[in-house]
Amino acid sequence: MRFMMLMIPKGYENAAPGTMPDAKAVAAMMKYNEELQKAGVLLALEGLHPPSMGARVTFAGGKPTVIDGPFTDAREVLGGYWMIQVKSKQEAIEWASRCPAGDNEVIEVRQVQEMSDFPVDVQQAAAGFSELQSGQRRGA
Repeated sequence: MRFMMLMIPKGYENAAPGTMPDAKAVAAMMKYNEELQKAGVLLALEGLHPPSMGARVTFAGGKPTVIDGPFTDAREVLGGYWMIQVKSKQEAIEWASRCPAGDNEVIEVRQVQEMSDFPVDVQQAAAGFSELQSGQRRGA
């Protein structure tokens, strides 16, 4: 089972462009990342720049509208993620619990939808999805 662990740092929604993490916090996080890798559960991980450097595309009435960050209505934003492969939700939660996160950080654990989770009609509508995924992994 694949799970995404989403880092949600409180206050990051207001971070200025170019805000970078503390070197000490990064060093602690690297130890954790190495533990995930040594255990053979880590598939991918990335940190994200603050929302003030991003953009959102909304689709009111089917028309795309671009809104540059920061986003005044943001209450929680992502700071980064890990993609892990483990045997159960409980194991994913155990890994999230070991993260050296600070008082202002929350990790949300979400299982990745597998094609087999969907009914046959949805699987048929998504024909070719696996090829898109494998092409993305090669290009990354």
